[in-house]
Order: sequence, then C-alpha cells, then structure tokens
Amino acid sequence: MAKILVFNNSTNRMETYYRGEDESMPYITNGTLRVGEFRGTSNSPTLWTDRNTMQSWNAFRSIYGRPIGVGAGFKRPYEGGHTRSKSALCGSFF
Repeated sequence: MAKILVFNNSTNRMETYYRGEDESMPYITNGTLRVGEFRGTSNSPTLWTDRNTMQSWNAFRSIYGRPIGVGAGFKRPYEGGHTRSKSALCGSFF
C-alpha cells in the first residue's frame, strides 16, 4: 500500500491517498496510470505529485491513443531518474 500525496492546485491543499500497486493514481481517468507504474523501481513508501500533472497525463494519453511507458519520469534524482544528457546542446561551456 502506497501513501500518495497530491497537491491540489485548485484548493492549494495537500491531499493524502492510500492505494495498492494495481490501483489507479488519484485523478487518473480510465485506469491509464497505475500506482506501480508511477512508482517504477523507487523504494519509497510515499509518492507525491500534483493534480495538474495527473490531469495533463489524462489529456496527453487521450490524444496519444495507446499505452505510454512511464519509465524513469517520476523517479527522484538520487534514484537515477534524471541523469544528465549526453547531448552536445546541453553541455557546459564553462
């Protein structure tokens, strides 16, 4: 069971949900993003997001029209979710 903190941008308040790995994330329509997919390989018992992000997922998923692999998009930096790009356009000039 995961503890999920969601910042509700409409009310400026945090909301707390408890969901199993196979249940949908809060504010997700048609079960297109499950807690386990959102968690990925993270070991954290607490997950967090905001309402706008979940609603953006709904909009993008409906436009895309098929399943979307979440991958490392929601991982914390020290868990390897946000590594530096190898692109020459993103390099440091100093």
